[in-house]
Amino acid sequence: MREEIIEILKTVLHPGRDDRSVVELGMVGDIKEEPGKVEVQLLFPARRDPLAEYLSGSVRAALYRALPAGTEIVVKTEVSAPREKKPSVNDLTLDELTNVRHIIGIASGKGGVGKSTVSVNLAVALARLGYKVGLADADVYGPSIPIMTGTEDAVPGAMEEDGKTVMLPIEKFGVKWMSIGYFAQAGQALIWRGPMACNALKQMILQVRWGVLDFLLIDMPPGTGDIHISLVNDIPMEGAVIVTTPQAVALSDVEKGIDLFRNEKVSRKLFGLVENMAWFTPEELPQNKYYIFGRDGGVKMAEKVGIPLLGQIPLVQGIRECGDAGEPVALSSRPDALAFLDLARHLAEETGKE
Repeated sequence: MREEIIEILKTVLHPGRDDRSVVELGMVGDIKEEPGKVEVQLLFPARRDPLAEYLSGSVRAALYRALPAGTEIVVKTEVSAPREKKPSVNDLTLDELTNVRHIIGIASGKGGVGKSTVSVNLAVALARLGYKVGLADADVYGPSIPIMTGTEDAVPGAMEEDGKTVMLPIEKFGVKWMSIGYFAQAGQALIWRGPMACNALKQMILQVRWGVLDFLLIDMPPGTGDIHISLVNDIPMEGAVIVTTPQAVALSDVEKGIDLFRNEKVSRKLFGLVENMAWFTPEELPQNKYYIFGRDGGVKMAEKVGIPLLGQIPLVQGIRECGDAGEPVALSSRPDALAFLDLARHLAEETGKE
């Protein structure tokens, strides 16, 4: 059985170590087997590996896929050299965010409203306006930033500094990008419990050399769960932008998202609301508007909850095509691109930068 587990673990590659397997790197320690249970020990050097949480999740996922259904899988991490204190994400500091002026979450109450599309194009639009911008992909279960920016094959670099490892973001379109998607293999499901996902996310933000930024946008997952609570508690997020569509079911969930940021234990500024897919416009008839998801739902919601309406983004086929092609539509001069530029200007105004 041990030999079988070793063969499974040979498929788990370390992206920061020339894609060598955890077995080849000598990172596999004790393997304990019991009826219906397997426990694997991962060994790390005395210095903190920025991909520790990712590798633990990858080992768990590989075993989960290969072993019989119902097998309990436990992955424990240990240092392979003695040290006074075991490394922990709790040791991460805010040092890498010192030169970031505004940290803003892009949030939604539900999935499917185009939040990541808005996040990517807003980041590009802010960069086009001359701001220094970074974007962290906090949707650890469904990272889409690499595809939408055409950086799927990129691997962030790393550097040693003062005894710790710092990751270097991918730079393209004048924006610095970081996503767990850069470390996961294509089609790989990240089978993580809430705490593990939160820890990996904190590394994706706090262990990255962002440098001097006017805006660090955080593309948050939908909902109001563990990751959201971890972000607002551990990251100095100034506030949030809420994304919705005009339809009633989306607006109902938006109110819950707004309530999260207004909760007295969170208390973050709401910079405004973005109504995405506000209307459908055929590219060959740019003056025509068809309100297939309802009309002005976002406008009314912004008025109801007392926050600014930052922009209305049309539903145009080209936005989806550009995202799939890895070329954000905000790079162009099309009418839909201009909508994102207007959104960027309004957000900059709300943060007091103009």
